[in-house]
Amino acid sequence: MDRMLYTAMTGARQIQRAQQLTANNLANVSTGGFRADLAAMRSMPLFGDGLPTRVFAMTEKAGVDFTPGPLQATGRELDIAVNGEGWIAVQGMDGREAYTRAGALEINTAGQLITASGLPVLGENGPITVPEAAQVVIGKDGTISITPRQGMANDITQVDRIKLVRPPLADLVKGPDGLFRTRDGRPAEADAAVEVVSGTLEASNVNAAAELVNMIELARQFEMQVKMMRNAEENDQRTARILQLS
Repeated sequence: MDRMLYTAMTGARQIQRAQQLTANNLANVSTGGFRADLAAMRSMPLFGDGLPTRVFAMTEKAGVDFTPGPLQATGRELDIAVNGEGWIAVQGMDGREAYTRAGALEINTAGQLITASGLPVLGENGPITVPEAAQVVIGKDGTISITPRQGMANDITQVDRIKLVRPPLADLVKGPDGLFRTRDGRPAEADAAVEVVSGTLEASNVNAAAELVNMIELARQFEMQVKMMRNAEENDQRTARILQLS
């Protein structure tokens, strides 16, 4: 009976982990540039003394759904969305270079260009600082141009250029902070072919309806595993009674 109980127990535990991924996807259905996580299960033999007579379930974070999210026009000059493949380079909380598709940018009181979550946006020589200006324009190649407050309307100055990258998707890993980094930890090279659309934001690529259906399916699977554990307990009790009678 312990084989049946062990298999059902590990299955229930791993289904709970899959539910956590689904719940996280649903929680980020409105998070700009979010990429949904994918989960997969597989059987794993338990090795020990003698032959492997136990098999348990294992939930793996199979990967990330890199399908682009829909673009939403905002008309705000500091909102950008990557057109097609590519990423915006930012400085993570750990100080390392990371990549995001969330292009809701702001300029803080220190004049630094940051994301909505407060991460510095990287340019050609590190974090970008934007002087006080009457207008800030971000070109499709990531070039940041300003019109000085005291200058003429046609007096445009180029400040910096946002670092845009396009590393192979297989080389990217998603961290707990939702940012992407290269597997070897090395910064990716800037790609001049990556373009952005100004005045537009990319929405999350999470399909809320599909995630809700998946959550219901996982809940039913969890109930089935719990039922199997109860059956194993009942079988064990019946076996004990038969041994007592004999």
